[in-house]
Amino acid sequence: MSNIRIRKLVFSALFAALCCGATMVIKFPTPMGGYVHAGDAVVLLGAFLLGPGWGAFAAGLGSALADILAGYMIYAPATLVIKAVMAITAGLLLNSMGLRRPNPSAFIAGLVSGLVMVAGYFLYGCFVLGLGLAAAADIPLNLLQGVFGAAAGAALFSALLKTPYMKQVFGQSEK
Repeated sequence: MSNIRIRKLVFSALFAALCCGATMVIKFPTPMGGYVHAGDAVVLLGAFLLGPGWGAFAAGLGSALADILAGYMIYAPATLVIKAVMAITAGLLLNSMGLRRPNPSAFIAGLVSGLVMVAGYFLYGCFVLGLGLAAAADIPLNLLQGVFGAAAGAALFSALLKTPYMKQVFGQSEK
């Protein structure tokens, strides 16, 4: 295994743990049995720094683990997929927009991936949990979570890109 792959694996595990922790530390219950949290900022930061593939691995694993550990097991399968797709979406969008202006590009990528998250949980609630249109009750809070995650993830990404260490460790050629 190459040094780059080992480093990506280690950083993915670190981001999965950070995502799990950020999701569990501050959470607010929603009407349909889920919760709003700060973990999406880490989901997006992982996607931006690790790229869509490794970022998806970290986001899905860390977020699903948080659901399991916090007693929201019913959401864990959906979270695994939704957060991975969210990271893939954000990572691919950021790569396609380039990093000349990381904060606006990262924020836009985060907002779009937040919409993926909102749609994913709505569909899961409607069809898998059998809530039908009542699942729409979570849309406003999920939108709030998506906007916060996009803003916080973009701000962290922009700030971290200014440090020499992050430029060296997370060079754009490795994604």
